[in-house]
Amino acid sequence: MSYTAAVITVSDKGYRGERVDEAGPEAARLLTQAGFCVTYRGLVPDEAGLISAELIKCADEMDVALIITTGGTGFSPRDITPEATLAVVERRTPGIPEAMRFESARVTNRAMLSRMEAGIRSRSLIVNLPGSTKAARENLTAALSSLEHGLEMLRGAQRDHE
Repeated sequence: MSYTAAVITVSDKGYRGERVDEAGPEAARLLTQAGFCVTYRGLVPDEAGLISAELIKCADEMDVALIITTGGTGFSPRDITPEATLAVVERRTPGIPEAMRFESARVTNRAMLSRMEAGIRSRSLIVNLPGSTKAARENLTAALSSLEHGLEMLRGAQRDHE
């Protein structure tokens, strides 16, 4: 039994083929290990419209329970994943990124610089992760144990794949 999940990597360099995405595959591995069924993987450049379109597609068309993004959460002018996420969510879930930053701060004082967001669109939970493989792993690991309960409340006790 598991919920569906999607992993969307946001990276200009990854999209152009100038960098190999490692954070997205790591997030997918952790989700699979935790019992999620990763049904979609995407890669988009740091463009608000394209990020939002991927999130909407996964939530509205594919009805994915958990949508994870990696990348675009820092201070660079092109880091706009949180803004693209907030543009499409109906309800914010600030406790998720707060908890992830808290746990990450135990590892590095730079955790406070992450602008991760999370929120609900329809029956989907969207969570931003940093683009660094190590940071994505640490942050997702910090949240995973609570996400299943959140999805049970959001989607009812019904699972996506039984």
